[in-house]
Amino acid sequence: MSVPASFEVSRLIDQPRVDRYAVAARDPNPIHRETPEAYEGPFGQPVAHGMIVLGMVSEAMTQAFGPAWAETGTVKVRWRTPGLTPFTATARAELKKDVDGIATYDVTCTDDRGETLLTGTATVRHA
Repeated sequence: MSVPASFEVSRLIDQPRVDRYAVAARDPNPIHRETPEAYEGPFGQPVAHGMIVLGMVSEAMTQAFGPAWAETGTVKVRWRTPGLTPFTATARAELKKDVDGIATYDVTCTDDRGETLLTGTATVRHA
């Protein structure tokens, strides 16, 4: 299997999406909702869950590798700055190396303001 050199996926992360995620994840933290706590907090507005941002990386890897990502993929990331809603998130993967059937990618997720939300590495066995 030939592995792609790079790929990306973008999605609008708005407050309704964050609210739906909060319900699904059973995460009532007010920093993620349109609450006084969010607006009085350190960022001055609601912040998207980090797992929504990380999910963008997984979505990109799934689009590129399908079931192989779910079965053999690993990801290690570091969050760099919070995603302030609303924003368009873009997860990108750049091939770092492909050795013995294991592709390693540098992954990032940025917002439309030019902020880097996370960086890391993803690996997947493709052969």
